[in-house]
Amino acid sequence: MSGIAHDLSRRLADRAEAVCRHYLSNGRREGRYWLVGDVRNTPGRSLFVRLHASAKSPAGKWTDAATGEHGDLLDMIRGSLGLTDFADVAEEARAFLNLPHPEPEPVAQRRGIAPAPSGSTEAARRLFAMSQPLAGTLAETYLRRRGITLLHGTGNLRFHPRCYYKPDDGPAETWPAMIAAVTDLSGRITGVHRTWLAPDGTDKAPVDTPRKAMGDLLGSTVRIGVPDSVMAAGEGIETMLSLRQVLPDMAIAPALSAAHLAAILFPPALRRLYIVSDKDPAGDAARDTLIERANAEGIEAIPLSPALGDFNEDLQRLGMDALQACVRVQLAPEDVARFLSLAP
Repeated sequence: MSGIAHDLSRRLADRAEAVCRHYLSNGRREGRYWLVGDVRNTPGRSLFVRLHASAKSPAGKWTDAATGEHGDLLDMIRGSLGLTDFADVAEEARAFLNLPHPEPEPVAQRRGIAPAPSGSTEAARRLFAMSQPLAGTLAETYLRRRGITLLHGTGNLRFHPRCYYKPDDGPAETWPAMIAAVTDLSGRITGVHRTWLAPDGTDKAPVDTPRKAMGDLLGSTVRIGVPDSVMAAGEGIETMLSLRQVLPDMAIAPALSAAHLAAILFPPALRRLYIVSDKDPAGDAARDTLIERANAEGIEAIPLSPALGDFNEDLQRLGMDALQACVRVQLAPEDVARFLSLAP
């Protein structure tokens, strides 16, 4: 382990429980350990992190009993955020510890770390790594203003206080932004989606195109929740989070556009897919294509339609009870009992 890695690992170990609460928020403390499903923050109990040093092991060491994986808190950060380069892991660790950047290394030592091409998958991963968790940020304010309050399991949504925005003409600007990780079926980040926000978080930023994506999006989605045999897919993040207000334990997958919705990849265990499409020709075409693809793979596909323009409009204008009633009559009976009955 290099000197930089050793120092960061030691500093993180001094705050092991805080690190776990931050990056493995779906877990919980039990005695001297933090328990969670895996290093990607899946709910469960198979991965355990030592919170205090012992004669046998330092604080921060973890083991996944299901897979045999093990490591320290730097490895945890790498796995939970889907990072690949140590430079990005170290940057994230410093941000968590609120440490200053180290002095630049001589050029000869830095030649292996090249700037990521603009709009590339690597640039998307670095942006996500530099962002911070949603809780307590303007991104959370923005979502709550839209009636979205159930934000458990939204680790793929983050916040950046000064995200670059390049108008079609004119110099680059910086605005606060909600950053969404777009991931493939393995959880690997392939791109990000940015929603630039007003300085007070009450609405989107007053720019020409307040939403943009970058990276490799085809087939991937913004995955929220852990899909099993049932999940819901749609276009917009706010639309799908609004649906989750009344189906809090159903995994959702915003695909970000009609074209990308039609092309999403199906998790291996999926047996029933709810499709939320916008009420426009592109949304209708995406729904029909996705139904055909799902049925060809033996997956039952059921459209879910809002009463108004989309489910966020339903939530804001009609209220939670009306949204719940609208969704209830469209669900398979077994899913009413499994998912809707758990809604507040």
